Amino acid sequence: MRYLTKEWYEQCQQTGLHFGKRSHKGAYIHDDELYRRLYKRKEKAFVQLEREMYDIDPRYMLKQDGAPLVPLSKVLNGEEISEADLIVFEMPPEQREHIHQLIAAFDVRPPFDESGSQAEFRSRHEWQCESAFHSLPAELSSRIADKRLFALGYCTNEILTELKKLSKENERKIRRVMDECNKVRQGEDIPDSIAHTFGFHDCKVTELVVNKNIVMRLDTKGGFTSLNKVTFKDAQIIKQDQYIEGSHWLYEELYKVDSGYEAHMLFSGEKMADLIIRCSDIVMEQE
Repeated sequence: MRYLTKEWYEQCQQTGLHFGKRSHKGAYIHDDELYRRLYKRKEKAFVQLEREMYDIDPRYMLKQDGAPLVPLSKVLNGEEISEADLIVFEMPPEQREHIHQLIAAFDVRPPFDESGSQAEFRSRHEWQCESAFHSLPAELSSRIADKRLFALGYCTNEILTELKKLSKENERKIRRVMDECNKVRQGEDIPDSIAHTFGFHDCKVTELVVNKNIVMRLDTKGGFTSLNKVTFKDAQIIKQDQYIEGSHWLYEELYKVDSGYEAHMLFSGEKMADLIIRCSDIVMEQE
């Protein structure tokens, strides 16, 4: 990748360092009693939210059936809406059946597992304690008195101010790189049929077969396309990291070269992985 590199992606994860954080006057010192009290407060809020979600009755989804819908174009244009403009939504039978299955399961669900919810909160908090400082500069993290408190979302006012500043700086850098990448993309002489289709964000690589042609198969459940097979014709691998298979497609860059195309791809899985392929053509299809 020339622009959307591993380093750029890591910086993308550092644009919301202040999200979920609030200043607390007790965060200047390591205070076990304060930590226990705030932990209980956060745990209680988490369990309450989990309980509310658990008790959402799926019957509310049936209210969509027969509901009048307003054309979005008229709303966006500020046009007057008449009764003739209304569209009555008719729920497909399979969707209605699925909702009735959810209702049946809801009516026989066991009591809410409060202890299980507390265990889930504890597990998430332990993970946050382990990962809380990974994206912070050492100079900044060294001034945080209690990483447990920080993982709960509390810090000093000075730290919060610096987190906001750092997030904004990272966001500016990310946007600058993205703008440069988009400008270069627009200048590439690539047919629309390829340029507008070669993108499989969040699709999972299930197979990568390397021969004269390189074939990549994808699980598109989490993606935004139904095309699940990419064939790079007369292909040559320029760079290939490990862990491509089983990883998820993040970003791509595509360049025109004398022999055809040079495709740069970035994947996320067990580790971040780059794949660069030079080929005569790219064929994307649904098997």
